Amino acid sequence: MQCPKCNDAMQTVAYDGIEVERCDGCKGLWFDMLDHVHLAAIEGSEAIDIGSAEIGKRFNKVDDIKCPDCRCSMLKMVDVRQPHIWYESCPSCYGVYFDAGEFSDYKEKTIMDFFRELFAKERL
Repeated sequence: MQCPKCNDAMQTVAYDGIEVERCDGCKGLWFDMLDHVHLAAIEGSEAIDIGSAEIGKRFNKVDDIKCPDCRCSMLKMVDVRQPHIWYESCPSCYGVYFDAGEFSDYKEKTIMDFFRELFAKERL
């Protein structure tokens, strides 16, 4: 599998039985459908996100990428609970790509995230 951002090779890494692909170059992470949600619930799983958040921010600006699995155009998404986190999602196979540092950030809930969630109004 090739990285959709830097085109380097991706290697399989596993944590607690869940396998993801990590780029050898930019250290971005590819998750199959819902694996990012399942992995985020496991203590210590942020250890798979070994890349620099600064490099991740640079690659986060790369748009118009293709899914490394099915080659469909990926969509830029935002985490509604943490709107500063932007990631890419495939509308066909539902895979998700996080730039380096984004999965660790996604997994970490700050005090601001807590209050934002507490006072957020439900959309109808």
